[in-house]
Amino acid sequence: MRAWRIGIGAVALTWVALWGTAHAAETIHIKFSHVVANDTPKGKAAEKFRELAASYTNDRVKVEVYPNSQLFKDKEELEALQMGTVQMLAPSLAKFGPLGVKEFEVFDLPYLFENYEQLHKVTYGPVGQALLAKLSPKGILGLAYWDNGFKQLSANRPIKDPIDLKGQKMRIQSSKVLDAQMRALGANPQVMAFSEVYQALQTGVVDGTENPVSNFYTQKMHEVQKFMTLTDHGYLGYAVIVNKPFWDGLPADVRSQLERAMADATVFANQIAKQENDKALEAVRQSGKTQILTLSPPKRASWKRALIKVHEEMASRIGAELIQSIYQATGFDPARL
Repeated sequence: MRAWRIGIGAVALTWVALWGTAHAAETIHIKFSHVVANDTPKGKAAEKFRELAASYTNDRVKVEVYPNSQLFKDKEELEALQMGTVQMLAPSLAKFGPLGVKEFEVFDLPYLFENYEQLHKVTYGPVGQALLAKLSPKGILGLAYWDNGFKQLSANRPIKDPIDLKGQKMRIQSSKVLDAQMRALGANPQVMAFSEVYQALQTGVVDGTENPVSNFYTQKMHEVQKFMTLTDHGYLGYAVIVNKPFWDGLPADVRSQLERAMADATVFANQIAKQENDKALEAVRQSGKTQILTLSPPKRASWKRALIKVHEEMASRIGAELIQSIYQATGFDPARL
């Protein structure tokens, strides 16, 4: 009898061990949704993360990337993440204002960053990390910042001076800062989902838009815009975010490997951003469909002077202390304009 019990016990323990091994080896699926094309900096970075996640976890994690608003449009994706319908997003930083974390709109301030070096002092530094931490009460964990690039203005008439945008209907993301920016230029801001912009430009619902060149080209906006001015007036970047309960519930070893994959994908993303925008600019030039205008240093200075007041107007919304902390990190001094 004792031998029989030992035998049954051994079988039970073996079954538990086998079940535990199978359970531990179960594939973890992550739906990663975004609204831009695969051949943009964000699209390529998402694919890189997918590859690295599979490699670093020995295929325990399968990241499924859904580009071009295949699953959700701009306004829908954050709610989908919070509900757990998708696990990962990389929304533009302007998206967090409507969510109630309006401090992220600081990245929308015009001419806040002169170059990537200044920008990365913020996104890689304590200011950027403190901003990501503000997402936690929303059930969202901020993992990293990914660059897209600096924005250019496009329209169907030449834009050389700030006054040239007067009366123009300009598509923007939902951001009080971007709204104030366009109004400071005399334009009429129109909030619109990114997936709808091409048709709106084509049909004249809006006259122009602001985008890094990679977005402009991959969404074929050069087919429906006659002019682009290289203003570099604002930054468009993304926060890679994940549903916090999902992330916290992952096995610790899997989570650490995914953090490693995200760190490496972030290096990749931020290395290729400028390169991809430069390639897209050349492609727009070669198309012959959009005339590209550049600003002389005096002209660029006039744009900065026209828009610096937006910093002051938005201080009460974003936080004067936050704006000052970025000035200190980058060395920006509005009094020198």
